[in-house]
Amino acid sequence: MDTLQIEHDGPVARITLNRPERGNAITFAMGRELAAAVERADLDPAVHVIALAGNGPGFCAGYDLVAYAEGRHDRDGDVPAGSPVDPDRTRANHDPAAVWDPVVDFQMMRRNAENFMSLFRADKPVVCKVHGFCVAGGTDLALCSDLLVIEDDAKIGYPPARVWGVPTTALWAHRIGIMRAKRLLLTGDCLNGREAVEWGLATEHAPADQLDERFEALVQRVARVPINQLVMHKRLVNQTVHAQGLFGTQTLGVLFDGIARHSPEGYAFQQRAGEAGFKAAVHERDAPFGDTGRSTFKG
Repeated sequence: MDTLQIEHDGPVARITLNRPERGNAITFAMGRELAAAVERADLDPAVHVIALAGNGPGFCAGYDLVAYAEGRHDRDGDVPAGSPVDPDRTRANHDPAAVWDPVVDFQMMRRNAENFMSLFRADKPVVCKVHGFCVAGGTDLALCSDLLVIEDDAKIGYPPARVWGVPTTALWAHRIGIMRAKRLLLTGDCLNGREAVEWGLATEHAPADQLDERFEALVQRVARVPINQLVMHKRLVNQTVHAQGLFGTQTLGVLFDGIARHSPEGYAFQQRAGEAGFKAAVHERDAPFGDTGRSTFKG
């Protein structure tokens, strides 16, 4: 594994995002490795629970978009063999004068969403620990997990809702309800850990110096339950989400994400990133919101 650390600790399979120098930003390789690690844990008869976390200053900063947004398309071999995504074609897809193929975009992003959903579909329950930040595509990993323990002052949300993104796993409404999902996605605001628990997004929160202890306590309680009971209960609860039409909603989310990157505003954002750098473009995007990035809504 190049992007993850994997450890089997008795009844716990530990999967840790391991690109700390990039804020554990998501690459094609990370998605593939995540799905493989989840499958390995699912097939291990000793594993009862999967513990998901991240190394470094935060859990996950979303997709690694710096080179992509700035027009530098050296993917360092990150395009899988046989992928429908051709780097030259992808480069053309972000040229407003070129023809954008939405099906190629859909094929690429659907594979990423399917890799994230390996956490949701896994037979074994997944407990996720969030510290520092969990934003943009990083929230797909957290929301696809079953239980979430978050640091009090962590930042979690989907700022690309303001421009250049739509959440592909489309789980926000299922996790926190329609009204609160709209409150976050119609503003791009984020929550801190305490707010995430108040809103029903996270299971519990803890100060930074107690986060590991609280996370381990929950992981070990889940690990005491027989595997057959865990599998049945997870599938029983997940079926309610499937019955609500999650597959169709995710199809829309993946398509809409491509459109968001190829709208007039999306092209303008990408052009600005090419001129000033991705971080500067994000700062300019968020500045009109007076952005601490945190929600001020307490309802």
